[in-house]
Amino acid sequence: MSSEDEGAGERSGREPEQLALVREMARQAKAPKAKPRTWRGADVAEHLPVARVVVDKGVLHLDRYFDYAVPKELDAEAQPGVRVRVRFSAGAGRVHAGRREGGGLISGFIVDRLAESDYDGPLAALAQVVSPEPVLTPELLGLARAVADRYAGSLADVLQLAVPPRNAKAEAAASPDPLPPPSAPEAGSWERYGPAGPGLLAELARGGAPRAVWTALPGPQWAEELAKAVAATLASGRGALVVLPDGRHAARVDAALTALLGKGHHTLLTADAGPQKRYRQWLTVHRGSVRAVVGTRAAMFAPVRDLGLVALWDDGNENHSEQHAPQPHAREVLMLRAAHENSAVLLGSVSCTVEAAQLVDSGWAVPVAADRAVTRAAAPRVRTIADHDLARDAAARTARLPSLAWQALRDGLREGPVLVQVPRRGYVPRLACERCREPARCRQCAGPLQAAESSLLHCAWCGRPEADWHCEECGGFRLRAQVTGARRTAEELGRAFPSVPVRTSGREQVLDTVDAAPALVVSTPGAEPVAEGGYAAAVLLDGWALLNRPDLRAGETALWRWMSASALVRGQSAGGTVVIVAEPTLAPVQALVRWDPVGYALREYADRSELGFPPVSRMAAVAGPQAAVAEFLDAVDLPPDAEILGPVPLRESAERGRGRAGEGPQVRALVRVPPGSGMALAHALKTAQAARMARGGRVPVRVRVDPLDIG
Repeated sequence: MSSEDEGAGERSGREPEQLALVREMARQAKAPKAKPRTWRGADVAEHLPVARVVVDKGVLHLDRYFDYAVPKELDAEAQPGVRVRVRFSAGAGRVHAGRREGGGLISGFIVDRLAESDYDGPLAALAQVVSPEPVLTPELLGLARAVADRYAGSLADVLQLAVPPRNAKAEAAASPDPLPPPSAPEAGSWERYGPAGPGLLAELARGGAPRAVWTALPGPQWAEELAKAVAATLASGRGALVVLPDGRHAARVDAALTALLGKGHHTLLTADAGPQKRYRQWLTVHRGSVRAVVGTRAAMFAPVRDLGLVALWDDGNENHSEQHAPQPHAREVLMLRAAHENSAVLLGSVSCTVEAAQLVDSGWAVPVAADRAVTRAAAPRVRTIADHDLARDAAARTARLPSLAWQALRDGLREGPVLVQVPRRGYVPRLACERCREPARCRQCAGPLQAAESSLLHCAWCGRPEADWHCEECGGFRLRAQVTGARRTAEELGRAFPSVPVRTSGREQVLDTVDAAPALVVSTPGAEPVAEGGYAAAVLLDGWALLNRPDLRAGETALWRWMSASALVRGQSAGGTVVIVAEPTLAPVQALVRWDPVGYALREYADRSELGFPPVSRMAAVAGPQAAVAEFLDAVDLPPDAEILGPVPLRESAERGRGRAGEGPQVRALVRVPPGSGMALAHALKTAQAARMARGGRVPVRVRVDPLDIG
């Protein structure tokens, strides 16, 4: 505005146009609130003026609640369960008018409102209520606290896994109204399991809380059977939660539920969805719009209302173990939920873990399985190829595939696709007897033997050197370790069958499905695609490479991988054949031939009971630099019945990328306690780790309760 215009405005007695506009906007603006930075001069809420907050500080020595004053302006929104921002680490000298000020902003959740605090000093005030949505329910808070205590972790770390990040657009969107409960489904294919199958559905529909270990028959019908278990639970007016190992399995159950009930009764929670879509779906569950959830590992914390069923498919899959602190396992979290909310439990798989066998053996769960005649008809025929067969087979000496495997490939390709499973490249060489393939074990603790850069053998569990090893099965003195990868196998098969397409499924690209046309599908374990109509045949190569992994669960895991792949093959009545290259006298191979995973799990459970290994005991792993681990073990107040195994050097594959420069060699110790002392062990480890962090220990020591890899 020019000076002439300004003078004209003053002479006429009118305000300049822009200045009048600014003043009008100021008059229409709301009265300013107290600034979140200080809340200086703001009144405190008259009713319940103290908010108890769990702050997002995932360090053990701060794993407790903190009290904050509630400003009057935030009284209505600052309710238990909402997200807030608070000032943390304010100095004791920064107190104004009896209120602590300063500190950095940090996120948290209000867990309670109190009339007064048990803290004698001045309280800082809540800085901001991020959202009025009460996302942290009392049930979810209790579950998170129980998981943190079981795994020696912090509540804040568990809440990061349980509550997804906020998305304002998703939160502003309205959730649909819940649909009425569906009618109870017919038993259908559950009748294949005898009276136990229909009885399970009937009990769920009546509102009961049965606990079952379900050994599913091979084939694709497991997804529809899971969907019927969910539908039966919904028919009783309760909610259901199904956790699956990956997005491919979750998509199959999602499709089966949609086909059975239509849309609107359930939601799918997977990591593939973006943050907005995933949070919107999570909110539909939290608000009660849907009562059923199908998802991957993170869905184990989904806030399903009136939870009536928790189901876990393939509990032996390593994807069910969370990689972020405190690394809980989905099976244990779901069992905690079932205990807290009195819901039914269904653990299903085509195989059987030792943990599941223990649940049945103890009477905690009942088995649901088909009789032998039905199982044998649904399972493919399994043939084995032993080492002495390979030695006499000219084809095996030149191309690594024995004649029986070549014949199975040729015959299968006439009928449809053929699956070839190869242990993935990158396994650390494992040691086994060269003659009989029996894994090399320690004579003191039965742990796996391994060789460092020197030729001296030592135990990977207790560290005891083994200078005079010999095989107790055949008396051999020579060891072997060799793995051939999937890529090389695909190249060999491509040259052998030039007119047949060869497809690979593995880490670089995982195929979901393949059509019914003849093709060779080379896959690493766990990445096998589903074939339309089932595979005509399957060849499982290098079985000894899976069996010889230096791990307590090597045999159990190998059998699970073989059965998961074989379950994709057509049954015996349709001509399905599986050929496995492994020593037929070994227990896991015999279990595959007989299709008897439960029998193998029970024998493995008996063996572990004699040795005192999980699941008959609780175990924790302590890893880090050698000096730091020794100092930690000296400081921790372990239960009287605790036993320390090791420490032993970490394998090169486990150590790579873990330690920092200057920390020295990385070692790991295993701490074992008998049943009943697991919580005491977790508490002792957590207390020692918290004290170490409070002292400012810079060298990291990693503590994991119930580690998957014990070898």
